[in-house]
Amino acid sequence: METEHEREARAVRDLATRLGLPGIIDVHTHFMPGNVMDKVWAYFDAAGPLVGREWPIAYRHDEDERVRRLRDFGVLAFTSMLYPHKPGMAAWLNAWATDFAARTPDCLHTATFYPEPGAADYVASAIERGARVFKSHVQVGDYDPSDTLLDPVWGLLQEAEVPTVIHCGSGPAPGRFTGPEPIRLVLQRFPRLPLVIAHMGMPEYAEFLDLAESHEAVHLDTTMNFTAFSDEQMPMPADQVRRLADFGDRILFGSDFPNIPYPYLEALEAVTGLGLDESWQRAVLHDNAVRLFELSDLRVG
Repeated sequence: METEHEREARAVRDLATRLGLPGIIDVHTHFMPGNVMDKVWAYFDAAGPLVGREWPIAYRHDEDERVRRLRDFGVLAFTSMLYPHKPGMAAWLNAWATDFAARTPDCLHTATFYPEPGAADYVASAIERGARVFKSHVQVGDYDPSDTLLDPVWGLLQEAEVPTVIHCGSGPAPGRFTGPEPIRLVLQRFPRLPLVIAHMGMPEYAEFLDLAESHEAVHLDTTMNFTAFSDEQMPMPADQVRRLADFGDRILFGSDFPNIPYPYLEALEAVTGLGLDESWQRAVLHDNAVRLFELSDLRVG
């Protein structure tokens, strides 16, 4: 008899097969040192101010089991989104992420940064060691992404063409520096900077789509969007959903696994249920990430 996980894994793989895809690429998954992940989960359990509501963790498993589940789902590549909340933390997180990527070949080598002296040095080192994506969390880090301390970092990432997944929208709760204006200031200085706006900029959807419209290197990820959980408080307006057809090459699938309060399959069905054509769905779930991260050699594991 199939277990609940086996049924879900089969359903996820079947969804990809129906679209003619070899699997899914998930650009927004979280892996981090065990003690850090435990603190993140404790924050969610307590419904802390940046969460603001009951938020059960659906995939509260040890690291090896979480990797296995993504592979069972047919996820061909994923990330280890991790982020500092204070100075002096990013370089240590990057060292952990380098090791995790080395022992987890289907994980895109992920790194992070904080506005602090020396940030450019450890970002340059991470790029030299093979980092393919960075994570910035404006809300948790409580920093201004347009802080001039980050100018050398943004400059390096622009020249290296390494994308940064950045949580900069004001959902699920606003921070001092969330919203589109700080990102607009960054893009004025670094117009070719490859950014992936996490959660499609929830809830400032229109403003972040406008930024993507005017900056061809700006992408958006679907993390938690269109699910019943998110739509309960911050649904994307219908007129903005209609705009998504025009961004078929700039939207990437993200899940927030394991820190989601619903099944992984629901995140996928929320995207495929928008009524957009299958070519758009294939691009979002697979093809756009292949292009952005140069993953043309991916095969089903």
